[in-house]
Amino acid sequence: MVAIVRENKEMALVACDEPPGTNRRPEVAQSATPRAAVWADVPDGDWNSWRWQLSHRLNSLEELSTIIHLTPDEITGIAAKDRFRLDITPYFASLIDPDDPNCPIRRQVIPTARELDGFDSMMADSLAEDAHSPVPGLVHRYPDRVLMLVTTQCASYCRYCTRARIVGDPGAQFARTDYDHQIDYIASHPEIRDVLLSGGDPLVLPQKLLEHILQRLRAIEHLEIIRIGSRVPVFMPQRIDESLVNMLRQFHPLWMNIHFNHAKEITPEVSRALAMLADAGIPLGAQTVLLAGINDCPNVMKDLVHKLVKNRVRPYYLYQCDLVEGAGHFRTPISKGIEIMEALRGHTSGYAIPTYVVDAPGGGGKIPVGPQYLISQTPGKAVLRNYEGFITTYTEPDTYTKHDPTTCPSCQKHASAERGQQGVAGLLQGNAMTIEPAGFHETHLRGRPEDGDVIGVNAIGFVHKHAEHH
Repeated sequence: MVAIVRENKEMALVACDEPPGTNRRPEVAQSATPRAAVWADVPDGDWNSWRWQLSHRLNSLEELSTIIHLTPDEITGIAAKDRFRLDITPYFASLIDPDDPNCPIRRQVIPTARELDGFDSMMADSLAEDAHSPVPGLVHRYPDRVLMLVTTQCASYCRYCTRARIVGDPGAQFARTDYDHQIDYIASHPEIRDVLLSGGDPLVLPQKLLEHILQRLRAIEHLEIIRIGSRVPVFMPQRIDESLVNMLRQFHPLWMNIHFNHAKEITPEVSRALAMLADAGIPLGAQTVLLAGINDCPNVMKDLVHKLVKNRVRPYYLYQCDLVEGAGHFRTPISKGIEIMEALRGHTSGYAIPTYVVDAPGGGGKIPVGPQYLISQTPGKAVLRNYEGFITTYTEPDTYTKHDPTTCPSCQKHASAERGQQGVAGLLQGNAMTIEPAGFHETHLRGRPEDGDVIGVNAIGFVHKHAEHH
């Protein structure tokens, strides 16, 4: 059951399984992070309750003014009509430096006037997720995995949110019929071996509803991996309690990617939550967005990845900020990300280095980018450089028995799994000769009649028939 609690004239979604009036407290964890003065007298039992945190989120100019010395730019952003939703848990708000407008915590969650400014190439759905959704809330972009959106609600709202077009909108919630359609689609597509639950944030769902979704997914025989993407352990670490962890551990192999952007987010409470998840056998990864003025510094990023690894969290992706409305002032040049990767590779252990990606505008998926270490090649030799600029030559073998995919059991097993969505790998395997831009064939017919059909691959990797070119 989902209870709606009114607090300071705003609605806060509280995910709870008990009927109204139930006075149950989760086990209380010792509070280690100093609270803002306005919450100094809140009993520990309340402060350490994730339900209390959700129902007391800050979302108005009046409330934020009690803990932060707001700038005129922030006041304009907070007061703006039709801005992206604002909600901040008291716990996360307590991490904000009230006197520093450039505080990396503050800039992630406090609106400013700059998010009202447009910019070149700005889009509402910059990743074309809607175009890749065979059923509402399910994104099938890659051959063997899908993104399953299960809620539009979060514990707090990042100002650069990729899904700001739907996230935070209580009128855009997913219903159980949507889950039915999503799960039916996954069950009817045996090529899908991996599903990522996201939203919104799956960990704000009522626990029994989340468990029900996981049970139904785990019952699908061909589904191997279930992943959860969440920022709840950062915004509201109180949510990671024994009840939740014991429920999640039923569904292994279950992985979790957690969104971290700055080392300041990793408090003793967050470390405790991460330890509980890791001790339950849940492999943890971290996703980070490269954000101007927040983490666009090699040493800031190094501090973050080192602290993550100390907490048994593997840095997974470093994202270039998407071309989403309201996020223009957070964007950096791609060269800044290259600089950061140059400062990580070789300067810290491989476990601490994420993959830097641009999530391609228009729905092309994640494209890894980074410094160039392969300098040149000739048949038999490759010239490479390391992080120090040391240049070396690798001599390739004189004799190499070429792999034969026609006799390889693994190749035969996977031959039809991608259903034509093979891209460049398909060219290397000889499954197609070209990848053509949309309209390429029609343009080059120049009005001639088609004179034969052969199989090719178009710009997004789907097999189609076209006329043979002479």
